[in-house]
Amino acid sequence: MILPPPLPGRLVRLTILDLGLFEVRGGERIIGIPAYLLETDLGARILIDTGFPPAYATDPGIAARDGLPGFGRLVGYGPHQTAAGALALLGLSPADIDLLVLTHGHIDHVGSLPLFTHAPIVLTRTERADPKPRYFGKARPMDWPDAAYTLIDADTPICDGLTLIPTPGHTPGHLSAILDLPETGRVILAADAINRASEPAERFADADNPAAADASAARLLTLGGPDALLIFGHEPTQWPILRKAPAFYA
Repeated sequence: MILPPPLPGRLVRLTILDLGLFEVRGGERIIGIPAYLLETDLGARILIDTGFPPAYATDPGIAARDGLPGFGRLVGYGPHQTAAGALALLGLSPADIDLLVLTHGHIDHVGSLPLFTHAPIVLTRTERADPKPRYFGKARPMDWPDAAYTLIDADTPICDGLTLIPTPGHTPGHLSAILDLPETGRVILAADAINRASEPAERFADADNPAAADASAARLLTLGGPDALLIFGHEPTQWPILRKAPAFYA
């Protein structure tokens, strides 16, 4: 495992980017698609996940070609909900990101990855071992872009206040994050390790490996502690009440 130099400073801000809404499987539920912008007190910027491919915002035919209707449909996804568009609302561009973290290779997380190849891209070795990003089902329309990948196998500190935690189960190489913010305190960015609040009771039936997902979720909750803010991957009832850009957690 070769890591980039530790990012300077201490984590001081979490901004949740709104990357649109998605209706799962003909109305089963409508979920929000997040990405997370993390900033240190010395100006380093980390982006976690990248949403759907930007081409889907302007040409629904591309999404249809990739087989998206078999999974669901975008119900709120325009230029401002792409990763670049959401950053632009904050006066930023992809070039302003110093490090990109990918939780896993599904379609709603990997879509704008090619825009961030100037920065080191951190993900688990297991996830990167897939010949192509997992996307969804049997669809594999996207290649891994040419980039400097940092592949991790264990809990990995990125800067003061940010540690990445491998959480296999949803996918074999899924990755979550533990944050410690000055005012908010501990935050668990579970991503799809805990997709929604009902998943533990459902025994992670939608996961690639339900038993591994259950163990990963239990470990995340232990690391978070009882007072942590747990941000689910796609909990429909939590999404409307989360602070989103330009608001932030400090």
